[in-house]
Amino acid sequence: MSLDPFFTPFDCKSLHLANRFVMAPMSRYFAPGGILSQESVDYYRRRIEGGVAAVITEGVAVDRPGAVAADTVPSFYGEEGLAAWARATADVHRAGGAMIPQLWHVGGCEDFNWPDSPHPPLESPSGLVGPDIPGGRVMTSTDIDEVIASFARGAVDAQRMGCDAVELHGAHGYLFDQFFWTATNKRDDRYGGDDIGQRGRFAADCVAAVRAAVGPDFTIIFRISQWKTYQYEAKIANNPAELERWVAPLSAAGVDIFHCSERRFWESAFPEEDDRNLAGWTKHITAKPTITVGSVGLDRDLMEDFVAGESVPTLKSLGELERRFARGDFDLVAVGRALLADPNWLQKLRTGAVDQMVPYSKACMETLY
Repeated sequence: MSLDPFFTPFDCKSLHLANRFVMAPMSRYFAPGGILSQESVDYYRRRIEGGVAAVITEGVAVDRPGAVAADTVPSFYGEEGLAAWARATADVHRAGGAMIPQLWHVGGCEDFNWPDSPHPPLESPSGLVGPDIPGGRVMTSTDIDEVIASFARGAVDAQRMGCDAVELHGAHGYLFDQFFWTATNKRDDRYGGDDIGQRGRFAADCVAAVRAAVGPDFTIIFRISQWKTYQYEAKIANNPAELERWVAPLSAAGVDIFHCSERRFWESAFPEEDDRNLAGWTKHITAKPTITVGSVGLDRDLMEDFVAGESVPTLKSLGELERRFARGDFDLVAVGRALLADPNWLQKLRTGAVDQMVPYSKACMETLY
């Protein structure tokens, strides 16, 4: 196995990366009152110092009441909130990396980590967050317009402070995904319907508004997934044709890179077709760069240990990652929990120092090391 191809530059409009590894977005809840702490700034900088080319931040709240359901999620608006993110961006840049904020609206989802956290009323496409599971008030057309405007403002703020790209969180059962999914979108207006192309119109309109606000040269990333939090078997697209009706309008609206979230990167999106994962199929359909993510660096044969809360550092699954990368299935690799445990994971990976990697455990969620 050779990791050399992963240590080549990548360029897409405003985004310039020294290698193909980025830090995956992971909620940390270390922002009292919504203001990113200095400890969080240092935490992000250390991941760049450890070798990854970019940080995709934890989900950050857009300036819409009820966009998030916990008051320790960092805000990406307001003088104090943006000043904190400007400090983080400057630190990441000084360390030689790129900064990519992930703009987030949770829709009707209460935060399962902080169920008692105070927050404004939530909103969702149809008052649902799962099959017959209520969540949020039903959004009006005015609500939809205002949410779209909030994402555009967040993207402009990211561009203004010198971020290298922006990501819209359209995965895992949150607001955009609630529009995508038939179980949570029962609308009978232009943002609902039987076809994913209709249900995806809200996301496409939002991307188009962001593109108009930031201009043609600022990189827009959009994150998608089939699975939802606690709904791991959920499907938006059951076959490649449905996937095309889902992602092609987003691509046309202005998405530059698709971040395709899967729980295991080696699993086929459509097993009846071939072994390509969601990133592989999305790149095939759109001809746009993709990011793959999901259990990178973990042992495929020891996943039960990981589900129980422990990981085993290994190079075993990376041979499969290399095979798929060489085939052209994706352009970038996002690494999550391995980097929570060990900010120097990539340096150790490159030198083969697997025995020196710090294993992930649930305790890693309680610190900003």
